[in-house]
Amino acid sequence: MVNVNPNYLSLASLAFAFIAAALYALNWDWGLLLAAITILISGLLDALDGKVARISSKASKRGDFVDHVIDRYSDAILIGAIGLSTWCPAPLALFALIGVMLTSYMGTQAQALGLGREYKGILGRADRLTLLIVVSLVQFVFVVADFSWLDVNDIFGYSLIAWMMVAFGIAGNLTAIQRAHTIWKSLS
Repeated sequence: MVNVNPNYLSLASLAFAFIAAALYALNWDWGLLLAAITILISGLLDALDGKVARISSKASKRGDFVDHVIDRYSDAILIGAIGLSTWCPAPLALFALIGVMLTSYMGTQAQALGLGREYKGILGRADRLTLLIVVSLVQFVFVVADFSWLDVNDIFGYSLIAWMMVAFGIAGNLTAIQRAHTIWKSLS
């Protein structure tokens, strides 16, 4: 893959994130399975772009910038689509989106202040993508199998996916606060 432009892999990753987002927004049970698959492909492409850039000696600041911008667009479109779906109320998705965006912002803010990129925290991007895949698959299995003894569409009033958004919001905001604290201590 040394002849492949890593930015094209990043763009392909974004395209698969858009497809997954559309599948969530369609509110189709089988869309959960397909969304999980497309998120997996998106995540693999996202992991591959940096590896290809380094192996082919094409790593650059521009490429790093493109990768981070596309990651944020992917995060926003996926969480936004979930918030527009019947799987999750919009306020919960907004809470998750704030946590995810602030986590990323704090990481890059440290870098902007000359402290180096901050990756520490409770829930990173790879963790979020993994949870999106697993929870979507579990939600799909329980919806399609129609288990009457366990209704994952109504766990204290919310679906499993909605609870995942709550977890993203809590973990994301705690991670942002943790990173802000680390940055603050490093600046003194």
